[in-house]
Amino acid sequence: MTVRRSGGRTRLEDLHQAGCLKLRFPKLPGDTSEAVMVNTSGGLTGGDRLDQSFAVGAVARLCVTTQACERIYRASSGRAEVATTIRIAEDGFLAWLPQETILFDESALTRRLDLDAAAGARFVVSESVILGREMMGETVRTGSFRESWRIRIGSRLAFAEETRLEGPVADETTAAASLGGNRAFATLVARQKTPEVHLDAVRAAIGEAGGASLVDGLIVARIVAPSGYLLRKRLVPAIAALAEGAVPRIWSL
Repeated sequence: MTVRRSGGRTRLEDLHQAGCLKLRFPKLPGDTSEAVMVNTSGGLTGGDRLDQSFAVGAVARLCVTTQACERIYRASSGRAEVATTIRIAEDGFLAWLPQETILFDESALTRRLDLDAAAGARFVVSESVILGREMMGETVRTGSFRESWRIRIGSRLAFAEETRLEGPVADETTAAASLGGNRAFATLVARQKTPEVHLDAVRAAIGEAGGASLVDGLIVARIVAPSGYLLRKRLVPAIAALAEGAVPRIWSL
């Protein structure tokens, strides 16, 4: 998918979709185009793969979210794989804000995000994970979650991260250096023209549920919570402080 600036608004320039992944475009006021991803299969399991690519033209504005939480079901064999590629041109803005990913017991997911932004581009990127559905009494005892982020600014690597939860997930997440017994967590990375100004607002939104730092000009925040609802209560205000008014309406508390 590609969007560009034309006639004072962000407009769709190119779109290709195939398989279970579809995009819908609600008509909203303002000059930010919003794209809502819909996985018509209802979730992912071992052997499933999603490839998604987004490009934001110069001065264009795009917000990408999902219709619902993505579910990663028990994998009898293989892994579910999700690969996302994002390109942002000079003075472009992107908000990558999918709703939470729910991991089921014995699920296996590999997820990769590659973002290339021009020197003058801005963005806010968020990914959040919930270990089982609390209201259904679910517990993730074992599984595999692997996530890789690479963010480049002007072709220079500015942020790289690898996340791994493998095998006895229930044991790994009880440690204080891991999730401290929490079942939900999120990572938020943003680039703004004046990051120092936004950093205090993000820290205030997160409170004691995590922390935020300025790393090589990027705001990097972590949030943990005992439930998906409590995670969202912290995450939505943090996103609102960075998303330049582009918080999706589908995100609700």
